[in-house]
Amino acid sequence: MPSLSFFVICVHISIIFFIACNATESKISSKFPAIFVFGDSSVDTGNNNYFRTGPRGNHLPYGKDFPGHIPTGRYSNGKLTPDFLASMLGIKETVPPFLDPNLSKYDLQTGVNFASAGSGFDDLTTIASGAISMFKQVDLLKKYIVRLKGIVGEKEAKKLISGSLYFTSVGTNDFLIFYDTPTRRSQFNVSGYQDFILNRTQIFYKQLYDLGCRKMMVVGLPPIGCLPIQITMKYPIPINRKCIEHLNADSQSYNHKLVNLLSKLQAVLPGSKFAYADINQRVINMINNPQKYGFVETSKGCCGTGYVEAGTSCNSMTSTCERDSQYLFFDCIHPSEATHHYISKNIVKQDIPKLL
Repeated sequence: MPSLSFFVICVHISIIFFIACNATESKISSKFPAIFVFGDSSVDTGNNNYFRTGPRGNHLPYGKDFPGHIPTGRYSNGKLTPDFLASMLGIKETVPPFLDPNLSKYDLQTGVNFASAGSGFDDLTTIASGAISMFKQVDLLKKYIVRLKGIVGEKEAKKLISGSLYFTSVGTNDFLIFYDTPTRRSQFNVSGYQDFILNRTQIFYKQLYDLGCRKMMVVGLPPIGCLPIQITMKYPIPINRKCIEHLNADSQSYNHKLVNLLSKLQAVLPGSKFAYADINQRVINMINNPQKYGFVETSKGCCGTGYVEAGTSCNSMTSTCERDSQYLFFDCIHPSEATHHYISKNIVKQDIPKLL
């Protein structure tokens, strides 16, 4: 009965593989009691809806593929990376904005989002956009901790804060303003401005650490030269659109410095863990191998012409592509839900284990 024996062996191998995979997933899922998010429009789940200044994505077609087809303030057609991470890690389905006045105790105990569209580490960035600066986001975390202590007590709050995942995605706005306006370019060359932002980055993470945060997931810069809006500014006639290599080289050099900084921070902050999420290379891989990810368009967004529309110019009167899952970008700056999903899967597989 060789065929039966072979079948039995295959079944045993399958069971062992299934158990091993689920054990790994269980280990990851049970490791973080909550997730907290800081950054800009790449991860803002709706904080900008709750104050007068700052850009908002609370109108269609943003959110058209979100559960309920509701525009929530997310700059995409659906969920963002923090939402997918929360779900994949077994925490909850989405991460609500901290400024939502209707947060439940469950929301507060499982994590909230402090990110604000238009934010950055440079004060000039947030002055221009009216967003919540990265350091004001730390102030919001302080307010959150006070509320949390009122729910679970000081001891449990301290335990939750130290064991949770802290996810940060920021920097693109700083460098877009650096490239496209003269103020900072009159003070810094590219390398000098990178160091200026990294110095503020270091202060930010030291502040988080002093509040008890220990497990930091840090997203690097995307390939800024591949953002559709930057390509349009370089090539206003929509033929032969391609990434701007010197901008991508700048992003890569910044990310290299960021990795070195995170390594130094982990060495000098006892008990801290820093993991770098390389969004840059992941997006480049999607652009170079679109078919592998199901994409047919990587140089323009799904909204409108795809060349210049974002924010208020991507609205309910603007046409959208037929299949947004085939577009890397939803508007001329922000990734589609499909892109967020692929990035999240990679982060869970390759980066989250560094924090365990």
